Parts: sequence; C-alpha cells; structure tokens
Amino acid sequence: MDQMSPLSEATQIRDKRLWRLSFAGMVLAMVIFGSNFVISRHAVLNGLSSHDLLAMRFGIAGLLLLPGFLARGVATCNGVGWGRGILLAVMSGFPMSFLLLTGVTYAPAAHGATIGPGLVTVISIIGSVVLFGAMVTRQLVLGVVAVLLGLVCLGIAGTTHTNPSILFGDLCFVGVGLIWGMYPLLVQLWRLDALKVTGIVAVLSMVYLPFYALFFFRGFDVAPWWVIVLHGLNQGVLNVVLGLWLWSLAARRLGPALAGRFPPTIPVIGTLLGIPVLGEIPTGLQVAGIGLIIGGLFVASWRRSARAAA
Repeated sequence: MDQMSPLSEATQIRDKRLWRLSFAGMVLAMVIFGSNFVISRHAVLNGLSSHDLLAMRFGIAGLLLLPGFLARGVATCNGVGWGRGILLAVMSGFPMSFLLLTGVTYAPAAHGATIGPGLVTVISIIGSVVLFGAMVTRQLVLGVVAVLLGLVCLGIAGTTHTNPSILFGDLCFVGVGLIWGMYPLLVQLWRLDALKVTGIVAVLSMVYLPFYALFFFRGFDVAPWWVIVLHGLNQGVLNVVLGLWLWSLAARRLGPALAGRFPPTIPVIGTLLGIPVLGEIPTGLQVAGIGLIIGGLFVASWRRSARAAA
C-alpha cells in the first residue's frame, strides 16, 4: 500500500532533475549578468566604444528576436500596445543600455555591478509597497538604508578620487538604476510574458542602428575580429536572450522564495571578477560602499522572498 508506483517515482526523479537544472540555470544567469559589467568595461578599454557595444547588443538580439515579433503582430506591438512597448523599451532598451555602457567607460565595473542593482532593489521595494500593497518590515528598511549608505560611500569616493570621471560614470549607473527599477514592476503590474517583452525591447531598440551607421560607425578594424565576435555574443546573445530566458524558466521552477535570493550575487560576481580581469582594486571607502550595498541587497531580498513564499 505504501509502495510508490513506478509512475510517481519517475515523476519525482524528473522533478528533481528539473530542479537541479533550474538551479544551475539561475546560477549561470547571475554569472552572465554579473560579469557583463566587467566584460563591457574590458571592451571599452580595448578599442570598442559604448556605441559599438550598443549596436552589437540590439543588432544581434533584434535580428534573432525579430521573427517572433513579426509573428505575434506588429499592429498591436505583440499584443502589448505601442505605448507600453515604447515605455518598456526606454526602461530596458537603448536609453538604459546607453547609460550602462557609458558608465563602464568612466567608472570601475564594480561600481556598475553594485549601484545599478542596489537602486533597482530600492525602487522594487518602494514600488511593491505602493503598487501591490507589500508590507514594510524591519528587514526591508534595514536593507534599503544599507544600500543608500553604500551609494553615499561610493559617491564620496568618486568625488575624492584622482580621476574625476569616476563620478560621472557613477551618475550614469544611478540613471540605470532609476530607469531599470520600474521595468520589472511594470512587467508584473501588466502581467506580461518576460520573453515576449524581451523581443519587444530588442526589436524597438534597433531604431538606434541607422544613427550608429551614420554617425558612430568606424569600420571593423577598430579591434581584433575575435574581440568583436566575443563582445557581440556577450551583448546580443548572452545578456539579452540567453540570460533572461534562463532567468524566466528557472524562476518558475524554483519559486519566488528561492529565486529572489539570487540577484544579490550580481554585485559580488562583478566586484570579484573585476580584480583579476581588469586589475581594479577598490579603495577602502569603495570597499565599504560595495559591502554595504551587497549586504543590504541580501537582507532586503531574503526577507522579501520569504514573504513571497508565504
């Protein structure tokens, strides 16, 4: 009577296998997102400009996702509506990406990996309270305060650093957080499919390509061919298509309680990877700021994910 049927046992084995694959997929997605800041800064330090990276990002991703965009209906912008589609493209497409890639031109990769996700978390918490009636807890408040203190530390470090351009790069990352922070809230509020929205954002952002061709294209000899191919794959395939696909699939399988604990690893990966790859050794004040932001992210996301599970 208590023996498990072969069908039930096979189902459990399959579910365990899918869970492990989802866990691995989520880890890979965080590595992709966290390392993007380091890889992008490596690109601008080796001959490519932010405009080159933007063209690679949306030229490749846009062409890959264009067939699906056309199949789902251009007249209604894939059923989302052109007003919403343009707004989402602003928040997660060309304007946001322009600020991000401009920021890594002037500031260390670790700053981008911490400032952007830090502000996104703050905006996400505030938006969850305002839009969805989420409860304000002590853990959320402590997490937000820690993130804001960390941003202040990085701001002070940027103004006192020998290179004043770092402050400008940090301000670009602040813009990334402010713009990008509303994107997931609107996707949740409007109950949109994440992969469909990715196609909308990538295709609409292709409007930048004619301007790039006219004003910023410098030929294909600005960097070795392998550098162009490497960064083209990173920008257009890994970050825009594969990363979000892995995130979407893994989040559904793992559930919000566990999935919500992964994003704080983005600044950890970006900060640690920037040391051996770029030789970016943070100062004491920068270490304090980065540590406060990472700690605040873990505190805020851990408590928030627990509530989501409940």
